[in-house]
Amino acid sequence: MEIEYHTKVGAIVRLNFKTAQLFEEYGIDFCCGGDISLSEACNNSNIDIDKLIDDLEAQMKVSDSESRYIEQLGLGQLCDYIIDRHHGYVNDTVPFLLMKLQKLCDVHGSAHPELFNIKDHFETMAGNLALHMKKEELSLFPLVQKIEEYRKNGGGELIESGILQNTIAELDGEHQAEGERFAAIEKLSNNYTVPPDGCNTFEVTYRTLKEFEQDLNRHIHLENNVLFKKVIELEQKNTQ
Repeated sequence: MEIEYHTKVGAIVRLNFKTAQLFEEYGIDFCCGGDISLSEACNNSNIDIDKLIDDLEAQMKVSDSESRYIEQLGLGQLCDYIIDRHHGYVNDTVPFLLMKLQKLCDVHGSAHPELFNIKDHFETMAGNLALHMKKEELSLFPLVQKIEEYRKNGGGELIESGILQNTIAELDGEHQAEGERFAAIEKLSNNYTVPPDGCNTFEVTYRTLKEFEQDLNRHIHLENNVLFKKVIELEQKNTQ
């Protein structure tokens, strides 16, 4: 892949996820904001695009077997991968973080009132994510699998195609909202920096919050920049 000014951010990360860390270092949103060109992203953040392209091309030389594996998955297989890898992680990790954040508020809240805001943001995000994932598992993913099977068998236009596009647009908006919510958590925690008087619980909680955000970014990337794009590509092939 030749990286040019008009190349989409998400397309680069889709090809090699190792570039995601580089985009994070440059302060470019690759998941919710992945549908813009490098030129637009650099203009928005006042970044030297030629230097970024040089860095990206160097990073692309590092092989990423997982991105190649994901790219080879069918739509139904990709849905299953997202459920197993990312929905499972969210379900396993949310109760732990809710417990730890409550403990931090109880013990350190008087000295660090920002903890209450962090806890409120995370509780809201956890509730929203639970509903979001159910919507995907019960509505979007079965519909994607149905359309994939129908297209494989040579079917024409489906009424569900319009429903699918509306659902994707709705989910994309929810991705954006939760991405912004986690950006607020990152800012409140000073980029997950444990204060000098922080205890072991502080360190564990902030480290897990950072890992949760990283997993959420990859989760959103796989849906916005891979799954949704594959669905659109499949629909376009069948309308040409």
